Amino acid sequence: MVRMSCAIPCRTRSADRRWAQRAIALLEAEGRRSADTHLVSVPMPAFPDLGFYFKDESAHPTGSLKHRLARSLFLYGICNGKITEGITLTEASSGSTAVSEAYYARLLGLRFVAVLPATTSRSKIEAIEQQGGTCHFVEDGATIYHEAARIAAETGGYYLDQFTFAERATDWRGNNNIAESIFRQMESEPFHTPSWIVVGAGTGGTSATIGRYIRYRSYATRLLVPDVEHSAFFEGWISGNAEARCPTPTRIEGVGRPQVEKSFVPEVVDEMIKVPDAASLAAMRVLSRLLGRRVGGSSGTNFFGMCWAADGMRARGESGSLVTLICDSGERYEQTYYNDAWLIENGLDIAPFEAMIEDFLKGGAFREHLRAQ
Repeated sequence: MVRMSCAIPCRTRSADRRWAQRAIALLEAEGRRSADTHLVSVPMPAFPDLGFYFKDESAHPTGSLKHRLARSLFLYGICNGKITEGITLTEASSGSTAVSEAYYARLLGLRFVAVLPATTSRSKIEAIEQQGGTCHFVEDGATIYHEAARIAAETGGYYLDQFTFAERATDWRGNNNIAESIFRQMESEPFHTPSWIVVGAGTGGTSATIGRYIRYRSYATRLLVPDVEHSAFFEGWISGNAEARCPTPTRIEGVGRPQVEKSFVPEVVDEMIKVPDAASLAAMRVLSRLLGRRVGGSSGTNFFGMCWAADGMRARGESGSLVTLICDSGERYEQTYYNDAWLIENGLDIAPFEAMIEDFLKGGAFREHLRAQ
């Protein structure tokens, strides 16, 4: 007969569960305090049959689209039992995600270390530090992943790893994700189902969420992802090579990566285009004048892609709406993208693209001019 001991070894995690419950309650309360971002309609008189809409993600408390992602990553880590009381959090980032993650780490009373390329703009560094985060710099931007994982391992911490978990941390079926928000806000518009949604790729998580949601809801909307210079996403999408690499760092912060990130889902993308950096920054300045306030460089990439899609619709005689994102404010880039001396130093002549986009918005050609650049 086998005797069973009454003293069964058992390790309870009740303290972790109680902390997790408190942490989730804090995150949910923060989410309720933050109203949804505006969907801004910008009339374009030269295009009476098209509607142009801009989802203003710069209105989030941390000033960028990455606020949504950071919240999802924290919930994902907590609900998987990885983020616990007193743990150190690390992230590999080009800036904006780290700002938002530092915000949430401070909300939960956790230490946060951002691993950044040494070229990260000073304003983003200051924003991370203002939120209570610590910045750790590397000269080679391609090493941020390894360094963030190393620091997490050495401190017994948790690497948030936006580039792996972005596409799975967000519930793409709904739960007020950015895709659901766009389609809900478009319901009363003349063309309530967008013909195109245009969004660049940083982690690839936003394009994955939107593309999956479009298919889940059986919308006819097409998804366009404009990619920037010195980024591997376009080559990976066009060739089907998930191992595509680009050794030169991108100059447009927030979009473009040296490798095809794990969160990028190419199968849900209908079209991709490659946008010159000068074109992104020209479009950024044109859009800033249209809105009466500055937007960031990745918003310029998105706007250029929107113009490309609108030009195709006009050529085919189509009517409908187009939606893109204002990813962050341009105030973070006063010393770079809005500084003419910086543009000259980096060999970027945006004047021809500015003139091309301005002419297009008055009814002129677009792709013909683009081929002539």
